[in-house]
Amino acid sequence: MNKAVEINDKLTKRLLLYILLCSVFGSVCSTIVQLYASFQDDLALLDQRFDNIEKSYIPSIASSLWDFNKPLVAQQIQGIVDLPDIGLVKIENDFDYQHQIGDDNIDVKKVVEFPIEYQGKNVGKLKVYADYQDIYQQLWLHAGFILTSEFIKIFIVAFFIIIIVDKLITRHLFQITRYAQQLASHNLDEELTLSNRPATEDELDYLVNAINSMRIKLKNEIVKLEDAENALLALNGELEVKVHDRTAKLEESNQQLQQSLDDLTLAQDQLVQSEKMASLGQLVAGVAHEVNTPLGICVTSITALKEKVDSLKHAVDSQELTKSFLTDTLNLLGEYEQIIERSLNKSVELIRSFKSVAVEQHTDPEMNINLRQHVYDVVNTVKTMFKHKKYHIEIDIDEDFSLVTYPSAWNQILTNFLMNSHIHGFEDRRHGDISIVFTHSKGYLTLLYCDNGKGIEEEFKKRIFDPFVTTKRGQGGSGLGLNIVFNLVSAKLSGTITSLDTDQGVCFKVKVPIKLPKENSVVTLREV
Repeated sequence: MNKAVEINDKLTKRLLLYILLCSVFGSVCSTIVQLYASFQDDLALLDQRFDNIEKSYIPSIASSLWDFNKPLVAQQIQGIVDLPDIGLVKIENDFDYQHQIGDDNIDVKKVVEFPIEYQGKNVGKLKVYADYQDIYQQLWLHAGFILTSEFIKIFIVAFFIIIIVDKLITRHLFQITRYAQQLASHNLDEELTLSNRPATEDELDYLVNAINSMRIKLKNEIVKLEDAENALLALNGELEVKVHDRTAKLEESNQQLQQSLDDLTLAQDQLVQSEKMASLGQLVAGVAHEVNTPLGICVTSITALKEKVDSLKHAVDSQELTKSFLTDTLNLLGEYEQIIERSLNKSVELIRSFKSVAVEQHTDPEMNINLRQHVYDVVNTVKTMFKHKKYHIEIDIDEDFSLVTYPSAWNQILTNFLMNSHIHGFEDRRHGDISIVFTHSKGYLTLLYCDNGKGIEEEFKKRIFDPFVTTKRGQGGSGLGLNIVFNLVSAKLSGTITSLDTDQGVCFKVKVPIKLPKENSVVTLREV
């Protein structure tokens, strides 16, 4: 009840304030307009008064001034000064006669000078000074009267408006508010009605009808909610039983799934290790085949060299040695020596590269390596598996850059990239371009590996790093190459690998953090 009364009082005060403000604003504007019009009328009367002075006073003053009747001139000037808004009058003639009547300190607003002529002759001039004191005083009186009458009308109108609004609106709003405050779930059957309402409906009746309609809908919704609550309680009981049964079944299924997952993970690890060992086996076969060639040349050269040495020894023993025969034999021996040296150096280089790659793949230590030399070792070793192809491999690496990393991981990554290019990208081709670029900046090492081969089909692009995804299904492809690369980059090197869009071939971007070397904490390549 008290809350509703407070709302009623606030509405009444607010309505009264708005009425007063609007009325005061209108009254002030109306008063300003009326005062401005009155001011303009007074100025017009002043101009008319100056015209009357010129027509009525100037002829008589001219006659008196011609007769030098000073008392009469002073009396006539005094008559002008007595006119409203005239504060000072000055008269003078050509014979040094001057006379004035009025206050010299008035706030002059307008000055009019009249020539005085008598029978066509100029006998002097008259200056009349006017102020607006009488006009301002008249305006103030007029403004006071207007504002007083306007404010009386405003308060009378506001009083009757408040009474009418209270009778027609406010008391009904109070009744609606009290009904809304008392409305609850136990009295939804009670209808809202307003007393002393006219026959025709208005906005308050629309509001009452809306409230009653809302009351009926609310009652129906409460009934529905009660039914739904009862059904929900029954359903909860059934669900608890079902959840208990299914939880037991789910635990059993989870155990089976976990066992299957463990078996699958073990199988995948075994396949990954098999793939690594298969890659190492291919390297062994390729390097062995490459080493056989220079060693065979060495054996052949040594056999020929032995024959020449025996011929030279026989010539010496039989005393048939000539200078030309000795010179030819020595030149030939020098050529054999160069052939053997080149073949042995090539074999040593192949064995060194293979030893570096194979040992790192087997031991898998963390090492401080020169990246450029290591990449060249891996590429030279892998090249033995496609020596009959004429691939152009461009390597761009800072030759002085060293870092602490897992060389075996980079061995496997580069080997898989190169073998993918050889098997998939350059299939049925003898020529191809491969680019291997390493850059380092802001603590990260970035590998950009690109080739101009056939590229990757659209259906495989989103799944190339998934296990067992291959385009050589049934043709010897395991689908683990790029999955191994992905796992090495993400798990072992803590980096990321992405496949970049390119017009031709493939382009992979590998980005890993650079690990700074710690003293006595890593194994160097030379120690291996």
